[in-house]
Amino acid sequence: MTIEIVVGLPHLNEGPILQHARLLQQPVLISANCLSRWSRARGWPDWQGFQTKMLRNAHGLPSLDLDSGGYVCAVRYGGMPWTVDQYMALAASYPFRRFASIDWCVEPELAGDREAVLDRMSRTIRANRDCRDRALDLGIIDRFMPVIQGRRPEDYIRCADALSWSLVPNTVIGVGSMCRREISGPEGLVAVIEHLDRHLPATIRLHAFGVKGSALPYLTPFAHRLASIDSQAYGIAARHDARRRRVSKSDALVATHLERWTRTQLARLREPAKRLPLVAPSLDVQATSDPWEAAIVAARAEIRALIESGDLEHDEVTEAWVEQWAADLYRDRRLAA
Repeated sequence: MTIEIVVGLPHLNEGPILQHARLLQQPVLISANCLSRWSRARGWPDWQGFQTKMLRNAHGLPSLDLDSGGYVCAVRYGGMPWTVDQYMALAASYPFRRFASIDWCVEPELAGDREAVLDRMSRTIRANRDCRDRALDLGIIDRFMPVIQGRRPEDYIRCADALSWSLVPNTVIGVGSMCRREISGPEGLVAVIEHLDRHLPATIRLHAFGVKGSALPYLTPFAHRLASIDSQAYGIAARHDARRRRVSKSDALVATHLERWTRTQLARLREPAKRLPLVAPSLDVQATSDPWEAAIVAARAEIRALIESGDLEHDEVTEAWVEQWAADLYRDRRLAA
């Protein structure tokens, strides 16, 4: 088996970038954000819906995948501007080869501590559940790609276990928060893929979002598990090149880097496989002996379970509410003691 190189495109405008993508005949992925309409009439970005007519330009591409754009939305807008229903209507508007579930990325700049990582994992599980339900209603469940999130390798298995109802044979699941991750280390890219390979059913394959090209020789030993990777790293290279040469970052310049990047990745797949030494897994923090802190931890765990099951909306949760929930647990434990 060979790992498929999926080219991430910044947009679907007719021009050099799309022309090069057609010539290369590699699978293509776009973000929902690149189909968004925005207005600044109020002085800030105001989302106005999706411009699906741009999808007409996808002719000539071997396939087109859709990503929910969670990382960009979190960084630029502080959250997802569209609802599950709006995103799933977009997914149903075109015969995408695969469309990813909405997910909540856990890069350090978005989830600064362990509690934030766990919170965003629970939101990801809930979003997967909601997207899957809509996909069933819309008759497009066969193209639905669940997405798992985490910081540690075991986080991803925790997420996958919670989504077991989506892991039917031959499913491809997306592995999020990969693009800024180191290759090596106990929480590195290879450690995550290796852990998933050991624990997932043999019929499940993976798509890793935003994988850096230098990681490919370390991933080829997992080609039986890793169906594909995608990246838009060539856009960063084009920006640096434009600054160095003091020219504009035109689509023609970006297209040149797109072609160079794609051919480089295909060549890397032919390099001898590389293996990293096994590393010890990261350790969980020891349970606290402080009764109040233990009540906070227990309250967060109960709230996350309700979010994942669909019994609680994550937007309703505030720190004051967590503390009140913990106070109730603390009181009940003292009365029971």
